[in-house]
Amino acid sequence: MHPLRDDLTDQAPADPAATDDVLANQPVGYWTGLAHTTVTRHLRDAMARIDVTQPQYWVLNCVHSWPAPPSRAEVTARLTPLADGPHEIARVIDQLLHRDWLRADAGQCLHLTGAGEAARVRLRALVTEVRAVVHEGVGDEEYVAALTVLRTMVANVQRAEGVT
Repeated sequence: MHPLRDDLTDQAPADPAATDDVLANQPVGYWTGLAHTTVTRHLRDAMARIDVTQPQYWVLNCVHSWPAPPSRAEVTARLTPLADGPHEIARVIDQLLHRDWLRADAGQCLHLTGAGEAARVRLRALVTEVRAVVHEGVGDEEYVAALTVLRTMVANVQRAEGVT
């Protein structure tokens, strides 16, 4: 705390058992990190039970949602910021080509196969089930409010860092 200011609030140490009356002083990084780790682990564990990875689902959705068949480079560029490393998406595309869930045409554009679309639909159902577990007891308004707050905090930090 600054020695000449008494209007600063001490931040409480991260405490998973913190009561609601002290949550305002909890570190947002702790809670966002815990939420990310817990939810991602739960989703990836559910997907692993059916021999699929989250990045594979990302690629299937990306190819499905593109207005025209995307190139390998376009899918890789779009999804690499989400991935665990710069080569993960390229590897996933190779896995999905090998699994015959994707095919590449003569121009190297990617297309879902029938098996790939069936897998994407099954995964969408699984993700919907997982989302229901994660969102239990959380209304849409609360969820939107939480994301709005997080988006504002990200924008505040980016502005402070000079990032646009």
